[in-house]
Amino acid sequence: MESLSVLGGHDKDGRPEDLNLTLRRGDVVCVVGPTGAGKSRFLEDISCLAQGDTPTGRSILVDGEPPPGELRYSLEGRVVAQLSQNMNFIVDLTVGEFIRMHGECRNPAGRGGPGDGMEAMVERIVAAANRLTGEALCAEMPVTRLSGGQSRALMVADTGLLSPSPVVLIDELENAGVDRAGALELLVREDKIVLVSTHDPALALLGARRLCIRGGAVRRVIETSAEERQNGAILSAVNGKFMELREMLRNGASLEFDMASFLKEAVV
Repeated sequence: MESLSVLGGHDKDGRPEDLNLTLRRGDVVCVVGPTGAGKSRFLEDISCLAQGDTPTGRSILVDGEPPPGELRYSLEGRVVAQLSQNMNFIVDLTVGEFIRMHGECRNPAGRGGPGDGMEAMVERIVAAANRLTGEALCAEMPVTRLSGGQSRALMVADTGLLSPSPVVLIDELENAGVDRAGALELLVREDKIVLVSTHDPALALLGARRLCIRGGAVRRVIETSAEERQNGAILSAVNGKFMELREMLRNGASLEFDMASFLKEAVV
């Protein structure tokens, strides 16, 4: 699959949605709008490869054509992978066993497999997850003991490095406790089409485009300008400072210092 297209349906009042959006591998698009505007519904339409049969009436094309039924309903080789807001593991497995199980289920050609290749993939995924979260995890750790940030980091790494799905949908990455820019970079590096629902301005400016949703429909598609990218870099630097403060708090440090100067370093 090289491209995914979203054809507009209608808003919550039945008015037509003026949308004809085509996304290609490596694209990052952010979905923004008030709570209840329809961001999650937009992602769900893509997840199920809607064909005018959802409440919005949208249709999804794969490489410019309606997807065949076997592509929509197959549990194997799915086009779309989705990372939800809540990650809760109930399986009694370690991180390494969990990744190996995914590898055996998916067995994606050229991306690891049984034996030594899969062990190398386990190491890659664990290392990638640790680059995304400040709370280190290891292959021997039970998945039921992972924190929310560790769980989300693990699944971002697993989806990027092991999942064959070319489209990745992420809902509310800002609450995940992970390096957001690093997560998007990993997925883009693996040639995914990434759509992120967000309320975070720093994250919204990381995408090449953002879709503004209101009343159940996309009202505007905004191309991220050069000035917005500069502002996004500043916001990302400020977020980095907040990450530093979080680690200081976790380690029991005092925050009795010149906070204004500390944060100013991010924008100088």
